[in-house]
Formats: sequence, structure tokens, C-alpha cells
Amino acid sequence: MEKEFLKRLFQQEFSKMVAVISSLFGLEHIEIAEDVVSETFLQATETWGVKGMPPNPTAWLYAVARQKTLYYFRRNKILEKKVIPELVARQEKSQEIEEPDFSQQNIRDSQLQMLFAVCNPAIASEAQIGLALRILCGFGIDEIAEAFLSNKETINKRLFRAKEKLRTEKIKMQLPPENEIAGRLDNVLHIIYLLFSEGYYSKTQNQILRKELCIEALRLGLMLAGYEKTHLPKTNALIALMCFHASRFGARETSEDGFVLYEQQDEALWDQELIDQGKHFLYLSAEGEEISSYHLEARIAYWHCIKADTREKWENILSLYNQLLMVNYSPSVALNRTFALYKANGRQEALVEAEKLKLENNHFYYLLLGELYKGFDNKKAALNFQKAYSLAKTETERTGIQKMIDNLS
Repeated sequence: MEKEFLKRLFQQEFSKMVAVISSLFGLEHIEIAEDVVSETFLQATETWGVKGMPPNPTAWLYAVARQKTLYYFRRNKILEKKVIPELVARQEKSQEIEEPDFSQQNIRDSQLQMLFAVCNPAIASEAQIGLALRILCGFGIDEIAEAFLSNKETINKRLFRAKEKLRTEKIKMQLPPENEIAGRLDNVLHIIYLLFSEGYYSKTQNQILRKELCIEALRLGLMLAGYEKTHLPKTNALIALMCFHASRFGARETSEDGFVLYEQQDEALWDQELIDQGKHFLYLSAEGEEISSYHLEARIAYWHCIKADTREKWENILSLYNQLLMVNYSPSVALNRTFALYKANGRQEALVEAEKLKLENNHFYYLLLGELYKGFDNKKAALNFQKAYSLAKTETERTGIQKMIDNLS
């Protein structure tokens, strides 16, 4: 039995099974649901190692998880005391504990409910991302710790506090009322956006983990798009944005774990299928009158999927950044807007704007200044690249910056 297969199966099915069990018995029992599923996979490892893989591994897991769930709740007699009143009344009538329903429809509904529960504004944003990685994406504690450049103990404490919040706030696994979905969706989309960014701009050296974070964020976005009430223009805009960025993932890296700047990327390595999928969702996002930050970012990302370095391209990107600054200002948007200004209108205008920003703790700021001074005043370019080097967070970034410094001489 291949360990990699079991790991992939765990990541695919863990979140589904936890969502279904938690949907049935309540979020107050989410840790029990996790334990049941973990024990199911442990049994699979032991049994399959001796008897071999069953014909349908997923069905085997669902059957064992169903048995373990029923055994646990019968043994501990939790239903009569703690489960929501409607479920108690239903069980009293039948005198039987309801079995987990692992049908595809119920799995989808349960995961959607879990997504809204995990992304409840009552929980701190960082904890929401951690819960999403664990409960919705099936990542292990080690992987979450690596993604956050943290340790297992810190992540376990963070997840424990988040789950306590689920209990104390009495957050239910249910979709918000129809008139509240649009408002609550904003927070859900924001967490998915942060999850994708955690992978795409990750500080971890683990390339596989970085890609998996992005894939899971895209999967959650597509899950929202598959439900009528959340299949909204801003959902489609976020999916388009993720598709466009993910399409260039393979071209951003070298075999030596280096980082390839956009200008040096090989267009042949871009994933055309993902670009086409991005165009599809960008088209869908044009319905309605709302223009969210995801719409603007998706359009910027679309223009970056056109390699030609034309004035028209950069003028369009600059116009979109101007709009994005008014909708959702951030230092990174201001930096990117200044680079677009440089490409559209030239070095001098961009230098004036760049010097106003004064983002002195941001290594990307000094990278931009270095780029603007390069070939114009190489002494100042080198000074700014050296400042960027001292502030860079990873060895990969420092290696790339050192090459920029070397190329000046």
C-alpha cells in the first residue's frame, strides 16, 4: 500500500467525513468527529497493510466511520443530554441514533455548512484559516505549522481556542438565512482569498504544500459556485483571480527552488487550461452591477496572462490599480500600482510616486526602488536591493535579490 495514496485519500475524505458527522451531531462534538475519522484511517492503515486495499477504499472508509460514530454516541449516551432538541425529539421517536449520511449530496451540503461555520466573524481571521486548513482541507497539524512558519504546539492551541469559540458562541452548522447569505459570504470569500495567498505568496520552502494550499482554496471557491445562493458575481471573480494566478505557478519556480520574476517567465509553462477556466469565470463575474476588489484583481491578473509588454496592457493595468486603491487600499496595491505606472508612463513619474510611499519595513518596496533606479543610478539601485536583501523573509528571496545585485556590476 502506498503511503502517498493514503495521504491523498486522507486529505480528500477527512474533511468530508468530519463535516457529515458534525452536521449530524453538532459542532460541539467536532473534536469527536475528528477522532472518529482519524481512528478510521488508522484502522485502514493497519487492515489494508495486512489484507490489501479493498475494491472501493472510499466506501470502506465511510462504512467504518459510520460504525465508529454510532458506537461512540451509543456508548456515551450523548444524544439525550447535549444534541440539539430537534435531533433529540427525532431520536426519541425512532429510539435509534441516526446514521451519518455519506451520500454525495449530503457531503456537499455539510461541507458548505461547515465552510460558513468556520468562517464565522466571531472567530479571529488567523484562526479561521487554521480551521479551514484542518477541517475543510484535511491538512495535518505539521503542515499547518509549516504553512504558518510556526510549531505544532502553537497551532494546536490556536485550533483549540477556535473550536472553543465555536462552542461558546453556539455556532450552528447551517447556512445563514437567505437575506444574510450575501453579507456572510464576504467573510467566507475573504478567508478563501487569504488561504490562496498563503500558498501563492508562501514563505515556506515546501513547493508541494504551497501548491496544495492554492488548490484547496480554488476547490472551496468552486464549491461555493456550485450552490445557487452563493453563485454570485464576486464568487466567480475570486475563482477567476485564483485560476489566473495558479496558471503561472509552474513558471515561477526553477529546479533549484529559485523564484522566476514575471518578466523572465517562460509563457509556454503557463497552464492554458487554467487561463481558459479563469476567462470563463471572469465572464460570469460580469453579471450584475457590483464591482468588488476581486473583480478588479481578476482583471489585473487576466492582463498578466498576456505576455506581450505593450503600453496598452500596462495602461489598462494602471487604470485597474487606480480603481482598486479606491475600493480596497493596501501597501501592496500601492506598490503594484507604482510598478504599473513605471511600465505605462516611465521611470521619472514612478520614482516620484514610489518615494512618497516610504514603506520602510517592506522588502518589496526596496525591490521596486532598486528596479526603478537600475540602469539610471546603479549605486542607488544596489543600495535599495541591499536593503531588500536584509528584510527578505526566505532564503529563496535572498538568493534572487543577490542575483539582482550581482547583475548591476
